[in-house]
Amino acid sequence: MRAARLIKMVLLLQSRPSMTAAELAGELEVSERTVARDVLSLSEAGVPVYADRGRAGGYRLVGGYRTRLTGLGRSEAEALFLSGVPSALREMGLADAASAARLKVCAALVPELRDAAAGAAQRFHLDAPAWYQEPETPALLPALAGAVWDDRRITARYLRKDTEVQRELEPYGLVLKAGVWYLAARAEDGSRGYRVYRVDRFAAVDAGDARFDRDEEFDLPAFWAERAAEFARSILHEQVVLRLSPRGALQLPYVTERAAAREAIAEARAAGGPDEDGRLTVTLAVESAEVAYAQLLALGPEGEVLAPPGLRERLAAAARRTAALYA
Repeated sequence: MRAARLIKMVLLLQSRPSMTAAELAGELEVSERTVARDVLSLSEAGVPVYADRGRAGGYRLVGGYRTRLTGLGRSEAEALFLSGVPSALREMGLADAASAARLKVCAALVPELRDAAAGAAQRFHLDAPAWYQEPETPALLPALAGAVWDDRRITARYLRKDTEVQRELEPYGLVLKAGVWYLAARAEDGSRGYRVYRVDRFAAVDAGDARFDRDEEFDLPAFWAERAAEFARSILHEQVVLRLSPRGALQLPYVTERAAAREAIAEARAAGGPDEDGRLTVTLAVESAEVAYAQLLALGPEGEVLAPPGLRERLAAAARRTAALYA
């Protein structure tokens, strides 16, 4: 346990210019007193750890010291090879770099672990695009990926509806969602905040040599989750009243917007729950009556539209036509 902690301390100090005792204690989940003892042990073992005194002080490795530790365990090695998404790397133009990195790591492994890459690849695979869609790689994705990686400002022409606009952007990150690539970026002056752009709508991208100072507090996964939730809520402009069987209540989140369906079901249960026939009446937010018609057909007899009347009649007519086919 202590040996593993000492190794982790060396790797932490190797990856950063310096760290305070409090930072090391937080990373290692020990007290600052234990950190001081571990630093002393490393020094006695010949690892050149230097302590800078004062308020801005901390611990650092002297003279560019690098450890030669390569003792990866099997689970660690397999997890490392799982970290790449081959299709995404290929689309961003990083396949060669990823391949070289895998070869270098394989060379550092002990012989009995060098099958970790093949073992992981044969057991796990991520297929990002949605079903029934032929994925297409946006032509400008590699240029955007390079700018994201190097924190380089870009001048871009972007198609917004039928109009082409020019933007000066700081590209922060790329997201692959259901086979579609999106760029999270902000205007160079920061006035517009962070926004989301579909990569396939970029008409031109010019990445110069100027770099921007990245906001270290920007959290791409959290930003995307918030924006995705906002988008899902923003398109739900109309409401539908449904009476659902128990099976229909289970199916609803899989045929309509999931968060809206779950919210509608929870509110209906809190307001009184199912009727004497076991059916639950819910008020569901939907994008439009047209979209709701296509979605709610999937419920079949497990869901009955009570309102609006026009949608109820359309589904009733569809049910009559279906019944006639099977008469």
